[in-house]
Amino acid sequence: MKKIVTLLALLLAFQGVYAQSGEPEKVLMKPALLVIDVQKQFLPMMSKEDQERALEMMNWSIWLFRQYGLPVIRVYHTSKKWGPEPGSPGFEFHDSLKIEQSDPKVIKTYPSAFNKTELNNLLKDKGINTLFLCGLSSVGCVLATYMDAANYDYEAFLIRDAIIGHDAQYTNQVEAIFNALDINTISYMFKTRKE
Repeated sequence: MKKIVTLLALLLAFQGVYAQSGEPEKVLMKPALLVIDVQKQFLPMMSKEDQERALEMMNWSIWLFRQYGLPVIRVYHTSKKWGPEPGSPGFEFHDSLKIEQSDPKVIKTYPSAFNKTELNNLLKDKGINTLFLCGLSSVGCVLATYMDAANYDYEAFLIRDAIIGHDAQYTNQVEAIFNALDINTISYMFKTRKE
């Protein structure tokens, strides 16, 4: 029952009617997928327990967004102190991820992908108003970007089982606290968003 109520609330949030000048207006969800920091240097630091499942669900998420012609945006992390350096093997995404070189790329130096990057301008140029996040870490950069999205007026959602952290229990808690959506719910939202 709780799942049905949550789904109905989400559908209303995205396709609900908002009053403007006394007349109802339909608000269309315009989503993008952020694939955050799934870099070769960082992945070995994540929970071994969750790695295979998380990579699989990230690829399902990428596939789903491509099926609907929706943007997939790659987000990479680097720092002068900790690296990895752009162009180095550790900087690149894990080989199993189905990203494409044509997917927009953002390089960040802070936990939030919004902080001192071109991400907000990229999203605005594409008319995006809703973000779905996957990647790592569930208690670091993914969570920082998720929290910061509201400061830039985006609706944001974590994708259940497609985020990963250094401790599987912490990831489970983040998914529970922030109501991460499973891929089936997201797929249903996309099917109904234009009806």
